[in-house]
Amino acid sequence: MKPDARQRYLARMRRVLDHVDANLDADLGTEALAAVAAFSPFHFHRQFAELFGISVHRYVQLARIERASLALAYRTDPVLDIALDSGFGGPEAFARAFRQRIGQSPSEFRAGPEWAPWNAALAPLAQARSQHMTPTYTDADVTIVDFPATPVALIEHRGDPGAIGDTIRRFIDWRRANALPPKKSATFNIFHNDPDGVPPAEYRLDIACAVSRVAPNHAGVAEGLIPAGRCAMMRIAGPGDDLRAPAHFLYADWLPRSGEEPRDFPMFVQRVRFFPDVPAGEALTDLFLPLV
Repeated sequence: MKPDARQRYLARMRRVLDHVDANLDADLGTEALAAVAAFSPFHFHRQFAELFGISVHRYVQLARIERASLALAYRTDPVLDIALDSGFGGPEAFARAFRQRIGQSPSEFRAGPEWAPWNAALAPLAQARSQHMTPTYTDADVTIVDFPATPVALIEHRGDPGAIGDTIRRFIDWRRANALPPKKSATFNIFHNDPDGVPPAEYRLDIACAVSRVAPNHAGVAEGLIPAGRCAMMRIAGPGDDLRAPAHFLYADWLPRSGEEPRDFPMFVQRVRFFPDVPAGEALTDLFLPLV
C-alpha cells in the first residue's frame, strides 16, 4: 500500500474510533460504523479486527465500560444514569457486562475499585488506540508561553502507576469537601519521573489544583507552587492518559532543534477538559516543558 493511500485508510479508521468515543450512547453496530468509515459492512468487522487486534464489538463494549468505570470511580452520578449515558440499555445489561470484564459489580467498583484487573481488562482498548494512530507532531504544535506563578494544593502519588486511581479519588474527595471543582480551580499533574524509566515503586506524580491556601487536613493534601517561567507548551486532544508520544517529541525532536534549555522543574500538564465529563475526543490537556 502506498504511503498516502495507507494514511487515507488509517484516517477512515480514525473516524471510527472518534465516532465511538463521541457517541457511546448511540447505535454502534457494525453496519453503522462501517458507514462512518465508508467501508463495506461485509468486510468492515474483519478489517477492524486485523488492524487493531480486537473486534469492533469488544472495542465498543470496552470503550463504554471505560467511561462508565471512570464515572463510577470519580463522579457521584447514579449508577443507572451512568449506565445509560455510557450506552448500556439498562442496569442488568450494564452490570452483566461490567462484572464480566472488570470482575466487580458496578456498585462494588464504586465502593472500592480493584485497579489491577481494571487495567488488565482495558489494556486491549489502549493498545487498539495506540496502534497505527499515534499523531505526528511538528514544531508548529509547540508554543513558547510565559506561565504565571501558580500556588496549588497537591497530593503526592508514589508507587505503582497502576494504582494512581486511589490517589485521584482521595484528591477528588478533598476537592469536593473544600468546594474546589475543576471549573473553579484549574487542575494540574506534575511528573517527577517517567513511569517507563523507574521501577514502579519509585514512580512519583503530584495531582494538584490551583488554590492559594490549604488548611490542615487528613487527606495528605499540602501546599505547593508551580513557579513562573517560560515553557514550551503543546495542546493534546484526547483523554491524555498516555502522554509518551508528545513528551518524546518535545525531548527528542523539538528540544535539540530549538536551542532552548530545560529548566530545573518537572514537566507538568493542565487538564483543561476532562474525560469522562466530556467525550474522550473532546478532552484537552496542555503539556508544559519548563525552559530556562
